[in-house]
Amino acid sequence: MGSMSRCLWVLMVAVLATVGLVPMVTMAADADPLQDFCVADNSTGVTINGFPCKPAAKVSVHDFTFDGLKKAGDTNNKNMVAVTPASVIQFPGLNTLGISAARIDFAKGGINPPHTHPRATEILLLAQGELYVGFVSTNNTLYATVLKAGELFVFPRGLVHFQLNVGKSPALAFAALSSQNPGTQQVAPALFTPDIKDEVLEKGFRIDGKTVDMIQAEFRDM
Repeated sequence: MGSMSRCLWVLMVAVLATVGLVPMVTMAADADPLQDFCVADNSTGVTINGFPCKPAAKVSVHDFTFDGLKKAGDTNNKNMVAVTPASVIQFPGLNTLGISAARIDFAKGGINPPHTHPRATEILLLAQGELYVGFVSTNNTLYATVLKAGELFVFPRGLVHFQLNVGKSPALAFAALSSQNPGTQQVAPALFTPDIKDEVLEKGFRIDGKTVDMIQAEFRDM
C-alpha cells in the first residue's frame, strides 16, 4: 500500500470514528428540535424532559421577544450581584432551541460565587467594568484572568466557575448558555444549606464542627 493510500485509509478511519462519536455528543446536550419552533406551553402542568408546545395557531411574534434583560438587577444582597436569567422558564420561545441568556449586574466588589451549570457551556461578554473570572478543571487546574469591557470568556459545561468585580465601578456582563434550561448550582449553598451530616463536611473540608456550624448559619440565614 502506497503512502497516499495509507493516508487516505487513516483519514477514512478518523472520519468514521468521529461520526461514531456524534450520537454520544448529541446525547449530552439539549435534544434537536423536530419542528421550526415549539413555544413552551406552561399552562398544561405537564412535566416532561422539556416543555409541551403551544399550539402553532396561538403563537405570535411576541413569543419570540423578551425584554427582561433591559433593566439592571438589584445588587443589594450579600453577594452584591444580580443575575437576571432568560431561560425557557422566563422566555418560552426558547423551548427546544438549546440556548438561553442572562444579564449579570455587579456592584463594586460584587461576586457571582463559585457555581456550575450542569446542562450548559457558558460564554460571557463583559459590557462594562473589570471582572476577575475563571473556572477549575476536573484535575483542579485554575484558568483565570481579568476581563476588560468588550472581551469574552467561556466556561465549559459543568465546571465550577466564578466572576468577581475587581474594578472601581459597577460592572455589567451578558451570558449566553448552550441549553434552554442550563440550571445553576452554587457550590457553598449546595453543601451548607441542606442538613448534611456534620462529619461529612468536617472531613470533606478538613474543618472542625464549630466552623461547619458557623458556615451553615451564614447560608441558612440568606
